Amino acid sequence: MRRVLCVCSGTILTAAVAAAQPPAPGSVGTAAGLQRNYAQIKTFLTQSAEKMPNADYGFKPTADIRSFGQLFGHVANAQFGQCSGVKGVPNPHQGENFEQKTAKADIVKALADSFAFCDDAFASLTDETAAQLVSGGRGPQVSRATALMGVIAHGNEMYGIATVYLRLKGQVPPSTELFQRGRGGPGGGRGGEGRGDGRGR
Repeated sequence: MRRVLCVCSGTILTAAVAAAQPPAPGSVGTAAGLQRNYAQIKTFLTQSAEKMPNADYGFKPTADIRSFGQLFGHVANAQFGQCSGVKGVPNPHQGENFEQKTAKADIVKALADSFAFCDDAFASLTDETAAQLVSGGRGPQVSRATALMGVIAHGNEMYGIATVYLRLKGQVPPSTELFQRGRGGPGGGRGGEGRGDGRGR
């Protein structure tokens, strides 16, 4: 029995020490993984906003959903709110609703400004600070990594919706362009489209 206890204790101690070690060379830790995913969705959203002509910023696939411009104004609203909590600073645009903007130039600027506001929250993240508790908005405190994952998840959700708007206006989504370049061209039709990870957009 004593031998079993010693073996179990040794195993737990080894696991705890291993968990406290930095990622092995060539591996991707929590901070690097979040930073990579943030960079990707930042690129896709920014390119999508730039790609759609100003005349189509008021386009709605159906009457009861956001227009293309409102979709990106919503992203800007959300990111200012989310990243202010992570950074522990007031929302610099509290009370301002970017969904009310109608001109492409204004919405593209608001989106860019929201990414600029979030950039240092991701850039300064380390595997150690990822576990720190930060404001979860109206809910309880959450880990910094969880809050930043929320920024990425929301951005991906909005990008997925935006690809439909782009397609309906004859535009190729940025992720599809990236995927096609990786395959050496646009061949394969829509069945081969995607974000490079097997999911069509």
